[in-house]
Order: sequence, then C-alpha cells, then structure tokens
Amino acid sequence: MSDNGKVIGALVLGAAAGAALGILFAPTKGSDLRHKIKDSADDLIDELTDKISEGKETLRELKEKVASKAEDIKNRAGSELDAIKNKVKQSSVNS
Repeated sequence: MSDNGKVIGALVLGAAAGAALGILFAPTKGSDLRHKIKDSADDLIDELTDKISEGKETLRELKEKVASKAEDIKNRAGSELDAIKNKVKQSSVNS
C-alpha cells in the first residue's frame, strides 16, 4: 500500500473511532444512541465508498497513461530499429 493510502486509511479509521467515542460518551438515550451509531456507520460507509470510487478512477487514468506511454515507446523503438536496419542494408550495399 502506498504512503497516501496508509494516511487516508489512518484518517478514516481515526475519524470513525473519534465519532464512535464521541457518541458513546454523549449523554443520550439508548435508542437515540443506536440511531446515531447507525447514522455514523452509514456516513462512514458512504465516505469509504466514495474514496474507493475515486481510487478506482485514479487507477483507471493511470493505467491509460501507462498504456499510452508504453505504446509511444514501442513505436519509437520500432522506428529506431527500422532506421538501424536501413543503415545496415545501405552499408552492406556500399561495401
């Protein structure tokens, strides 16, 4: 996992722990507490889902960039190889 992924994971985990502790120590009725915990869990799930979607989109974009760069390198290498072959043919004809 990259450093950014570790930091994001730690922040999300810390936020969840802080929210849970805040809810548990607040003076509320049990039914209200359960409702708050459910809402906090739902919010956390939504946030994680959004982060996962963003991560997937970033990876998709990165994959496209890498594929494009690889294709460019392949094309340049092919052009260089053709140029070298032509020089070899010309030097063998001139010899």
